[in-house]
Amino acid sequence: MNKLTSIILASALALLPACTSEKVPDFALGSDNIEAGPDGLDYSLTMDSPSAWVAKTSNPWITVSPANGRGSTLCHILIDSALTTTPREGLVRFELLESGNRKDVKVVQKGYDYLILPEETSINLKNYAPTDEREFEIEVYSNTPFEVVIPTEDQKWLKAKVPELVLDRGMRPRKSKVSFSWESNFEQNDRQTSIVFKSKDPQKEPASVEPLEIVQAAADPIEIGIAGDSLALIAISRSMNCLASYNTSERMEHWNDVKVWKSGPNKGRVRSASFYMFETKEGLPFQVKYLTAAEELCFFGNSNTFLKDLDPGLHICELTQLKRLQIGAYGLVSLPDEFVRLKNLEFLDISGNNFASIPSVLTPENFPNLRSLILNANQRNVVYDLSNTTKKELGGLIDESDTAPDGKRSFPIRLLLWENLDTLVLSVNYLQGSIPSLEDDARFPKWTAEEVNACDTLPARIIGLPKVLPHAKLVTMNLNRLSGELPDWLLYHPCLDLWVPDALVFPQEGKDKQGNNAGFSNTPASLDYYYAEYVNKRYNPNRPKE
Repeated sequence: MNKLTSIILASALALLPACTSEKVPDFALGSDNIEAGPDGLDYSLTMDSPSAWVAKTSNPWITVSPANGRGSTLCHILIDSALTTTPREGLVRFELLESGNRKDVKVVQKGYDYLILPEETSINLKNYAPTDEREFEIEVYSNTPFEVVIPTEDQKWLKAKVPELVLDRGMRPRKSKVSFSWESNFEQNDRQTSIVFKSKDPQKEPASVEPLEIVQAAADPIEIGIAGDSLALIAISRSMNCLASYNTSERMEHWNDVKVWKSGPNKGRVRSASFYMFETKEGLPFQVKYLTAAEELCFFGNSNTFLKDLDPGLHICELTQLKRLQIGAYGLVSLPDEFVRLKNLEFLDISGNNFASIPSVLTPENFPNLRSLILNANQRNVVYDLSNTTKKELGGLIDESDTAPDGKRSFPIRLLLWENLDTLVLSVNYLQGSIPSLEDDARFPKWTAEEVNACDTLPARIIGLPKVLPHAKLVTMNLNRLSGELPDWLLYHPCLDLWVPDALVFPQEGKDKQGNNAGFSNTPASLDYYYAEYVNKRYNPNRPKE
């Protein structure tokens, strides 16, 4: 081996160890520790590498994008939202494919706290809105079933409906919509309340929940007087969604179905007003209480009357000056006890409603001035045979009955005690049982010989008969489910011929609850028997012409 060859070989050998022990350059990560909240995180991390690399994780709630690459790369570590209330840990491992060098990134995620978070914390309401618009919704972000607590004193005007909370992803909060409905504010002051959201499980009560503050505006002021009457009429029409509206370009005295006082202390104010063809799901609007000069009001013709279960409310009860009132085809099923304040009523028409019984407030003692009581056509549905139906809540005074001495149903006697009535209309209802003879009822005085002798039209036939509704010029009870015998006090009543009995008293129809056929066993074929006694009756067809 020559000297030159030896030098070259020695040099090569010297260089060999240096090449085989050379290290591949390491790689760098922007972080080796990530902390995430329960809602999850999109964390950006820089991977700085001289060669190909790959990222791996065994935690399904952690995702790396991209999961491999070469050289310097911006990675996104996506952390899903938590499922529990306890913390959890995970790991992301970055590894070089050539050398196997690796680095780990530790991921720590907090668990959820119990949460009830309404999206709004304050709501302002109008004092009035149409029925279908008196509601609102609040979205609540929660991971525990909750309830809405409304102060007791505010539950009369504010109600909440809380849906069932479906926690289909563990403790991840879910949005639910709480529905609120509210009533109009009739007072001259704002209404305020604070609504609390509370967990149904005391062990899962959030650390803090912000309440929902609700403020409702005061009622629009209406002053008693002509201007106030016009505002009240417009407001009533609007509240009830009346089909017709007033022409406000004209004076109030020219408005349809409105009459004003022509003289006196109430000159120019509303004397009577009628509202027809409307759609409401509530009692009479509060603005009626401002019509303090009215002596007559009429409300007739609500939509889908037979489906409703309404009370007229208390505002109408403030009009103690009323003499005539009609609340017909409205959907009423009751009258408030405060209705007794309307003692000056002379005429009351509550026909076409859904009364199952005669309101208890209607008594002669409570309404001493009442002369006409109209209570016909209260049937929700026409049912011919009451013993063969599954329908409920039929209306039609179906529950109204006294008990006769024999234990059977009887016509409501308390109406027959109303001595001052001149009109009693009870047609087209479901009154059942018989009409009592009342001969042994001490509450009814008897016709005396002195009374008969003092009046040349009264026959001796009625002496000793009970004096029932002696001033009644019209009594109707046809098309009910009455049966049994017609009593003598009715067959020989001094005003029977004025009642048009062949059409408005005697005809009945259908079957009662016991399956008995309606109809009287002694219905007269004509009124000849009657005029044979009332020979001097003005309307007697056999009476000689003067």
